[in-house]
Amino acid sequence: MAKSVQTQAAPRNGEAQREAAEKVAKAERKREKKERKAKKKAEKEAARLQAGPSDGQKAPEPLSDKKYEKELKRLQVELVKLQFWVKHKGLKVVLIFEGRDAAGKGGTIKRITEGMNPRGCRVVALATPSDREKTQWYFQRYVAHLPAAGEIVIFDRSWYNRAGVERVMGFCTDAEYAEFMRACPEFERMLVRSGIVLLKYWFSVSDEEQERRFVARLRDPMKRWKFSPMDVESRDRWVEYSKAKDEMLVHTNIPEAPWFTVDSDDKERARLNCMRHILVKVPYEELPPDTVELTPRKPAGGYVRPPRSEQFYVPQYY
Repeated sequence: MAKSVQTQAAPRNGEAQREAAEKVAKAERKREKKERKAKKKAEKEAARLQAGPSDGQKAPEPLSDKKYEKELKRLQVELVKLQFWVKHKGLKVVLIFEGRDAAGKGGTIKRITEGMNPRGCRVVALATPSDREKTQWYFQRYVAHLPAAGEIVIFDRSWYNRAGVERVMGFCTDAEYAEFMRACPEFERMLVRSGIVLLKYWFSVSDEEQERRFVARLRDPMKRWKFSPMDVESRDRWVEYSKAKDEMLVHTNIPEAPWFTVDSDDKERARLNCMRHILVKVPYEELPPDTVELTPRKPAGGYVRPPRSEQFYVPQYY
């Protein structure tokens, strides 16, 4: 009898835990929505205070959720059309996303790829090089991920690690850094001459906004994994990173592959601006979809499927 009571109590306890988790998640979503509204209100007020009478240009209004979602959907549809065109023409496209920690690179990449076919659009986010990779030509492990005809490859951080984090944190020697600055422009010119469309984006975020996003990451269990000890180091070395970025632009902002800076203090606006810029820089045409005729399903032909009782099913939790 006691065993039966214990068995009945287990599902109730599990249900109570799920309900508690749902309440926590609901409260977290409500808090995030409230913070977002407060942020937009503060941005609007700050823009109003900063705009003087001689400014001559009105500061942009914060995007409403409705306008943002509508434009995001439109651009995502256009990106799908672009992917069809890239495959049709056999183009090779490389998008490089660089910038400070919490600048919004990952969120933009997620929105870009959300509706695209992952077989033709890949995101490359390489981990720390292995001992073997450290002995290779520096660009070698990135070359392996370059696109074939009809593919789009997005680098979530790239070979520019050497000009940024490796330089600032002392993970490379002065000689290795100098060689990178000399070789990188030539490497990218080779890529462009080979037919690769190369677009490089630097996401710029202010000191105050980066700190706000770091705090949000620490509070949000869904974003906590994004925060690492390296992020703390990047905060302490803000000026060093600024110097490294400026030096990088001096050497690698070449006509064949220029840098495009994305102002990302407003994440929603930054995503839309970057997506639209990609559509402008990679000309495409809308292709008529293939005609597909959905024919009637063929009859079973006497085949009898096994009973459902012989299979395991996921319980209907919801």
